[in-house]
Amino acid sequence: MNPLPSPWPLPLSTLYTGGVQLGSHALERLAPAERERVLRACSTNVDNLDSGRWETLLTSACVLEEPMPLPYALLLVAVLGYAEYAYGAWWTAAVFLFGHTAATLLVHGVLRRTADRETRRALDVGASYGLNAVLGALTSALPRGAVRTTARAGLLALAVRPVLRRERTFTDAGHLVALGLGIGVSLAVDCLSRRNHRKIALA
Repeated sequence: MNPLPSPWPLPLSTLYTGGVQLGSHALERLAPAERERVLRACSTNVDNLDSGRWETLLTSACVLEEPMPLPYALLLVAVLGYAEYAYGAWWTAAVFLFGHTAATLLVHGVLRRTADRETRRALDVGASYGLNAVLGALTSALPRGAVRTTARAGLLALAVRPVLRRERTFTDAGHLVALGLGIGVSLAVDCLSRRNHRKIALA
């Protein structure tokens, strides 16, 4: 698969990570009540989606409750950056948004029937669903065979573990769903693309 040229002068991973990080620092400077209002207005919680606020499917991926720790920010840049390198910026953006929105809607479909009032109003913002989807999709860049299969199984095992905890939250389920969707994308790439793309090199 030959990646399309990026429409942005800087890598998408850098622009996105830097933008949401700067935005989170700006939110911290607001008064607590105003910050809470902005976060709730952007959140894909059950109440917002049941009220028809579908724009939150986009806005929720663009704001954070607090600035990302450096290791997490570097992971986000690395995963999105390699996806751009291997498949292009448009592909990366599409997989990120697909994973984010589809996982959100699937979790919402369960929560709207089972959630208590606190969960229905919970803050649900951030990049983690999209990150998990792109990470899962990137397994198609690994060498075919045992390495690729092991990577997929290992990622799914890591994502299942939090769901099995007694203290699990709905976001743990969302991360697992998003990763599964990304791996589904990677399986589609395996079937549809026979051309070479930039694989992750293993020493």
